[in-house]
Amino acid sequence: KIAIIETGKPPVTIRSTYPGYPEMFAQLLQSGAADLEFSTFTICDGEAFPSPDKIDGVLITGSPAGVYENHSWMTPLMAFIQQAAQSDTPIAGICFGHQAVAKALGGAVNKSKKGWGVGRHTYDLVETPDWMRTDQSEFSLAVSHQDQVLDLPNGAQVVAASNFTPLAALYYPTVPALTFQGHPEFDADFSSALYNVRRNNPLPDAQVDDAIDTLKSPCDNALVAEWITAFFRAHKVIGGAGLPS
Repeated sequence: KIAIIETGKPPVTIRSTYPGYPEMFAQLLQSGAADLEFSTFTICDGEAFPSPDKIDGVLITGSPAGVYENHSWMTPLMAFIQQAAQSDTPIAGICFGHQAVAKALGGAVNKSKKGWGVGRHTYDLVETPDWMRTDQSEFSLAVSHQDQVLDLPNGAQVVAASNFTPLAALYYPTVPALTFQGHPEFDADFSSALYNVRRNNPLPDAQVDDAIDTLKSPCDNALVAEWITAFFRAHKVIGGAGLPS
């Protein structure tokens, strides 16, 4: 039973064309782990948080919000992450979720001096936990962010990095948590639509065109989904199975 903490929605102009972020995650993860069950908690609309003792894991979505912004749900979100960590509830975080977990656990997050990251970004694998089991040295995901984790929280390990995003994926063994700056739930079609919404505000035409062009090469969405599933499985979420054989 995975609680999806919905912290944002697609832009209004494309919202009716594409599924929401919780649906994207359910489609992504259930394709390789049918025993995952999802419940959505739309905290950005004022819905209450779940109790960590009634769920097996947490997934925090992306959001147009920044973790430093004064939304009514932001302080409760930080408290929820800390409560989940104290109860050993596994947490996965994507983009804003990646940043929120870092901030809640003592890291620093802010707008990057490097500006907007869009398009297909490739990351080097730096250190992989035993349960991650991969022969790859790098992976690629679509991104859409200007905020980044700037200081590593205590106890966090850097899983993946790039020149643009040095703290691109983090693993917190004792929380436990696994977070990614990139978006495994975004396909090329949705990513292109999202970039086009931001064309000329705030992204210049050339940057949008270049970002969309990078999506002609495949991303590693399925691979990252396997890692997220392996993380939940390693921390005994999926059927209490422990590490896969």
